Amino acid sequence: MEYKGNSWHETCFMCHRCQQPIGTKSFIPKDNGYFCVPCFEKQFAYQCCACKKAITTGGVTYQDKPWHRECFLCISCKKQLPGQRFTSRENYPYCLECFSNLYAKKCVGCTKPITSLAGAKYISFEERQWHSECFSCVECSVSLVGRGFLTQRDNILCTDCGREK
Repeated sequence: MEYKGNSWHETCFMCHRCQQPIGTKSFIPKDNGYFCVPCFEKQFAYQCCACKKAITTGGVTYQDKPWHRECFLCISCKKQLPGQRFTSRENYPYCLECFSNLYAKKCVGCTKPITSLAGAKYISFEERQWHSECFSCVECSVSLVGRGFLTQRDNILCTDCGREK
């Protein structure tokens, strides 16, 4: 066995951790020592906090913990998060869709989550929220954004439709 100008018998070229001959198998040099791949991974590689296996390439760090890219998942739908926008709640990662569906306020008009993505604007009145585009008269559908309106039980009406009632 030859490596960087040094020569060994095949049985003398040993892992510095387990002392087993490396022979012609793959090895990793580190700090004047040579390690078989399993020993190197046990001693030096980061361990994924999800699967507990060594991270040998790539990986991501979330909350100072190492993860394989394929192990870093939305806690709700299990979608892979690396390269995607995500958020967290109580230290658990969520894709934006799950987070919105679980925790965002819901629009009274369309019942979909109101998120701040892309600068979405919304109207809030008496503990209820609407997307700006959903804030309209229930009778004539005219937009009520920036206009006066009236309430009739849970409904909102433009002043013209409200007077007719």
